[in-house]
Amino acid sequence: MIQILEKYSNACGVSGNEEEIRSLIEKNIRDHVESLSMDFMGNLYAHKPCGRENAPHVLLVAHMDEIGLMINGVENNGMLRFVPVGGVDTRLLVSKRVILGKDRIPGVIGAKPIHLQRRDEWKSPIPLSALYIDIGAVDEKEAAAKVPPGSTGTFHTHFEVQEDVVFGKAFDDRAGCALITELLMTEDEEAYPVDITAVFTVQEEVGLRGASVLAERVRPDFAIAFEGTTAGDVPRDNYASPSTEMRKGPAISFMDRSAIGAPRLIEHFKKTAEKGKIPFQMKKTVSGGTDIGVIHAKGGIPSLVISVPVRYIHAPRGILAVEDYKNTIRLAKAALMNFKEVL
Repeated sequence: MIQILEKYSNACGVSGNEEEIRSLIEKNIRDHVESLSMDFMGNLYAHKPCGRENAPHVLLVAHMDEIGLMINGVENNGMLRFVPVGGVDTRLLVSKRVILGKDRIPGVIGAKPIHLQRRDEWKSPIPLSALYIDIGAVDEKEAAAKVPPGSTGTFHTHFEVQEDVVFGKAFDDRAGCALITELLMTEDEEAYPVDITAVFTVQEEVGLRGASVLAERVRPDFAIAFEGTTAGDVPRDNYASPSTEMRKGPAISFMDRSAIGAPRLIEHFKKTAEKGKIPFQMKKTVSGGTDIGVIHAKGGIPSLVISVPVRYIHAPRGILAVEDYKNTIRLAKAALMNFKEVL
């Protein structure tokens, strides 16, 4: 079950350059759906009808893209200038390994060595303008030939398993993509009593752009987004409440900055979890947003976000509890199987 998540996490797919992760998803689900298609933005659509008359039409959505970097200039000495793509925390960038372009050229994010910094420079994070990427090129010509401006890059992070947790990059939202893949890979004898359209979207991290196209093409009765969300169970002020916590199950969202969850979907997932004795939690913060924000606003579609808690999202390496991932799949499968209770 974790093997799919591993492959998706290791794949590259910075916003606007999702080809690699999209091809991987397409390969995995091809034999488990009736049809596959792609729109001009790059969203991948998978259709899995149940064959029942007047069955509810449920949209499952997760975004393929990840945060990253884009090269926007090359210095005479071969150093690469870059800008963030999506919500990159620039405080975390110094000395991080990255891979760039289709050839996965390795590099490291550099800055002025601490020995050469003034003491007043020690007091604040190094600004983005002072950072660069070093690929070991001799000069501008060599660097531009290997990594031309416009190339994107991501963190050079390999998926690892350590007891009951996994480490990797881009769990926001490769966790959601892997979850939907698992949901689609059902056998005929356990077919869902609903028509499913699964959409793996592009460019969520730069403004829900893929979802804006999706909202015009698909007209489902209900929409469910699967995400990797912030786990806040780390050292914090005593009065601060964590958004979600690892090892306490999937998180159901009341609302976030982009949408409010449909009450009947919230109740359905809660009752399904309680009936199946599946651990779950309610997300305690309303920060962030998902593709559901656009889908809900444009179509007026009852929607909900279900998330896997992840420590350190939007960073070079996140941590996810395997039991949370598995329990999210259990909850989603059970909720789809008894979806008539929503109607």
